[in-house]
Amino acid sequence: MAVRNAVDGSGGRGPAAGPWRNWAGNVTARPVRTAAPASTEELATTVRAAVEDGLTVKAAGTGHSFTPAAATDGLLIRPERLTGVRGIDREAGTVTVAAGTPLRRLNETLAAHGLSLTNMGDIMEQTVSGAVSTGTHGTGRDSASLAAQVTALKLVTADGSVLTCSAEEHPEVFAGARLGLGALGVISELTFAVEPEFLLTAREEPMRFAEVTDRFEELATENEHFEFYWFPHTGNCSTKRNNRSQGPAAPPGRVSGWIEDELLSNGVFQVACAVGRAVPAAIPGIAKLSSRALSARTYTDIPYKVFTSPRRVRFVEMEYALPRATAIGALRELRALVERSDFRISFPVEVRTAPADGLPLSTASGRDTVYIAVHLYRGTPHQAYFSAVEKVMTAHEGRPHWGKLHTRDASYLAEAYPRFGEFTALRDRLDPERRFGNAYLRRVLGD
Repeated sequence: MAVRNAVDGSGGRGPAAGPWRNWAGNVTARPVRTAAPASTEELATTVRAAVEDGLTVKAAGTGHSFTPAAATDGLLIRPERLTGVRGIDREAGTVTVAAGTPLRRLNETLAAHGLSLTNMGDIMEQTVSGAVSTGTHGTGRDSASLAAQVTALKLVTADGSVLTCSAEEHPEVFAGARLGLGALGVISELTFAVEPEFLLTAREEPMRFAEVTDRFEELATENEHFEFYWFPHTGNCSTKRNNRSQGPAAPPGRVSGWIEDELLSNGVFQVACAVGRAVPAAIPGIAKLSSRALSARTYTDIPYKVFTSPRRVRFVEMEYALPRATAIGALRELRALVERSDFRISFPVEVRTAPADGLPLSTASGRDTVYIAVHLYRGTPHQAYFSAVEKVMTAHEGRPHWGKLHTRDASYLAEAYPRFGEFTALRDRLDPERRFGNAYLRRVLGD
């Protein structure tokens, strides 16, 4: 087993590890031990040894959560060797993959075999386990979250046991662990439902705020995948509609794609954010220019090349899941909040959809959902803006994304999730000593 800072190959004891930081740089953890197991068996040995030493255990992915969900001062399990596709079953329509595999590698491997996930989020830098465990989702009329596409998993529990879970085997654990915040154990493998690769046609075009909000139900219903971005301080939005296509493939041109996805969306936007952080008064003018810079375009490609895009500008984010019936009203309130305030917001507000699902801690559990996400450039004071936004979202029965900034606690969340008690009871059974706990889980799940 490869380890950091001299943890021995039996999962034994080692000296202190160096600090771990998340992608945004707002979370730092200082574990006393770090390990990088390469198999389920090595993972189980490592967990068992840590528990015997009285340490807490958390698994880290690539750090794309803005919350300290993976932070620990005990054993931090790193993902870099627990990777790779373990098997593809074409007849069953599944792929089994090690928990630390980056979504990029999974998508590229599936494409090489003529297969695809049904839906995915808009970046693919996360590990599969980290993305599933925190509720990563895309946008969709009929599908959205990655966790809802999981058909089986292997979970290492606090005593080092390995549970193989599915709808048929340990179904109650399977229901919770698909989106479990790392509170039930450490996932070593995941099995996803996949389908033969298909093509998506993306239609991106600007639209006025009044039009997109007035037509939201029509746009969300008539398209398989609909999302839009509103540029604060303007009445402008950018919309994206993705629908399955018979083809042929017609990806963006190399030059035009680079201009849209790299030069404008990353390079120029990075400069604009830096200027806005230094001179906040310039932000409304920059927003007006930015909202007019992206023109309409249509292209057709395989799914992961349409669903995902590079995100090189670093930021912090808050996202709330709202009942679909109240979401557009909340968005209008958010716009009014920005207009009457002194806030200067350089990042667009993102709006996506999801159908109801049956996972206890899914933000779409039991209700059709609209997600509203707000961002600020890394290093910009965010507390006042996010606090004001959160008041709007919670007034509309919002549920915070588990991996994005929020201030909610277990008392609020127990009311927001009808099956919250079912999950915490499962946690009490699997981890009564809270070996997989940390300060974040104490806040959101209780103790």
